[in-house]
Amino acid sequence: MTTRAPASTAGLVILLLTAAGWGLNWPAMKLLVGELPPLALRAWPGLAGAAILACLALAMGESLAVRAAVLPRLILISLLNVTSWMGLAIFSLYWLSASEAAITCYTMPIWTVIFAWPVLGERPTARRLIALAIGFAGVAVLMLGHGIEIGLAKLPGVLFASGAALLFAIGTVVTKRWPVTMPPLAGAAWQVGIGCVPLMALSLAFEAVDPATVSASRWLLLAYAALVPLCICYAGWFAALRRLPASVASVGTLMAPVVGVIASAIALGEPFGAREVLALVLTLGGVVLAARG
Repeated sequence: MTTRAPASTAGLVILLLTAAGWGLNWPAMKLLVGELPPLALRAWPGLAGAAILACLALAMGESLAVRAAVLPRLILISLLNVTSWMGLAIFSLYWLSASEAAITCYTMPIWTVIFAWPVLGERPTARRLIALAIGFAGVAVLMLGHGIEIGLAKLPGVLFASGAALLFAIGTVVTKRWPVTMPPLAGAAWQVGIGCVPLMALSLAFEAVDPATVSASRWLLLAYAALVPLCICYAGWFAALRRLPASVASVGTLMAPVVGVIASAIALGEPFGAREVLALVLTLGGVVLAARG
């Protein structure tokens, strides 16, 4: 049975800034969905972010060398934390608003609590099982608030977003159980880079991309996606995860949907009424309860 490690102040600050950066990315991705194919939309900024991280790592004197014993673990974590999260989350935006996708994707801390039992030895309590029901009640309110037919029409988006949350949660506990012992920037560069390779391969095979059709404002959003969520935030996430318990790190990501919902209401004019507030309160309440239990 594992014991709970204390949360460091530095880890919490890094985590909150990371979550805020991820939250602002949701309305940006929603705006970009109409101008670039989904896989290219994640692969291009992702590989650019990985290159920036690699350059920063070298500038800071970090080695990019990867030991053979670490490579299988590195690939697995990259596929879970980057490939599945980025790929599935972007597809959810074709059926969901940016705020709906953000709230659904950030049920991940609840899944983390569940998977922490077999992987980390953290047995779920009755409180955590109740929290699971409350959290998913929030998603149900969000999806079915306008009627069953509209809710069913959004079901593919919910499945994509939930799949992203589930696999990211598995990646979180796997990272805690079998950490990749590499310098922080170098480790983030490799994980983002490896995670984006399958997305780029699929994009080249199945998507037609014409950069000339992308407007100047959208190029700025792509630059933001490369520099902040896929470069600074991923480096921050892995740095925070080394300093914090898995449950605390997962709960800290709850700032992302809050920022995402508010930013989407401001930037995209998405609704922010009683239904959205109730869904957010239920989902976040369930996650906080799960982490405390």
